[in-house]
Amino acid sequence: MKRYPAYDPPEYVNWVPDARLVATFAETLHADTERWVIVEALDEAALLELYAALVRTRLQDITLKRWVMTGVISKAWLGTGEEAMTVGPVHALDRARDIVAPMIRNAGACAEMGMPIADGFRTYLGTGDAPSGGRDLHAGSLAHGVLQPISHVGDVVPVVTGLALVSRMRNEGRVVLTWIGDGSTKTGTAHEGMNFAAVRKVPAIFVIHNNQIALGTRLGVHHLPEDFAELPAAYGMAGAVFDGNNVLDAYAATRLAAERCRAGEGPVMLIGNTFRMGGHATHDEREARAILPETMFAEWGKRDPIGLYEEHLKRLGVAAAVLEQAEASVEEEIARAEAEALASREASVPEPASADRGVYES
Repeated sequence: MKRYPAYDPPEYVNWVPDARLVATFAETLHADTERWVIVEALDEAALLELYAALVRTRLQDITLKRWVMTGVISKAWLGTGEEAMTVGPVHALDRARDIVAPMIRNAGACAEMGMPIADGFRTYLGTGDAPSGGRDLHAGSLAHGVLQPISHVGDVVPVVTGLALVSRMRNEGRVVLTWIGDGSTKTGTAHEGMNFAAVRKVPAIFVIHNNQIALGTRLGVHHLPEDFAELPAAYGMAGAVFDGNNVLDAYAATRLAAERCRAGEGPVMLIGNTFRMGGHATHDEREARAILPETMFAEWGKRDPIGLYEEHLKRLGVAAAVLEQAEASVEEEIARAEAEALASREASVPEPASADRGVYES
């Protein structure tokens, strides 16, 4: 895909494929027979849909970063470099009935679940016609199967568990999926929610979104051992690890997890390993570079999930022109959504009286 020097991480600007990593991308898919069967069944249209979704997610972030740099908004929470962590799992679900609960870094899930891209932009702009009515930058729409994020990230786990429990009690066959940051695994609510989910065997998928840092705390400082492979067993859950920068591995692992949930075999915890190619938000990118060694950015920068997937598709015989057309189509989609959202900023200012609507206390 195109690179954007003003907005991309520097490691992406002059990105060139590393032959070793491109080969590893394919080898990973063959390493698990069950996952390989699922990936092998995808036709070119499905493969291109995943490619478009990755590009769409990246370009939403680039638009937000441009808005920050030009003063349209003050800051944004991005998922640059982590797109496969969001796109793979969402596309593996039954998007007509399943529910996802993204963290703000998984905001790309909104569009992939069918929510208008312009609504995601409107949420950042605080317009009256945004899904939150201009009161919160956490985008969601239950009508599209997207539970609005909670700032205290771990707190969404018991909510997701409750939704999954209802699905099981009503025999709806619905799966509920959420992402949990590596730091959020330390919260009491996340622990309680996952324990309850395991005991009640609810159809929930918990994706541990391990991007190596919790806000500004490196993984090795807040979690020992420095991975999560043994965590599912601690709850008595089924679990699996996937390459968080390989959209097909993420897709296949989640598809298997969803099948297990629908079969009534209880929740699944998936661990996706990736890396945050920036700060916690746009305001502290320098801090991120100071906290983590340059070698981490350099090595993970070679593993751009879009670049590697693009090279994989070329090896499968997908023509470069086809990929360029897919990217151009997404670019037009993002441009239209941006124009719609900016128009809303002028035409749909929230009424002050709406501030207390939909607010509850107990």
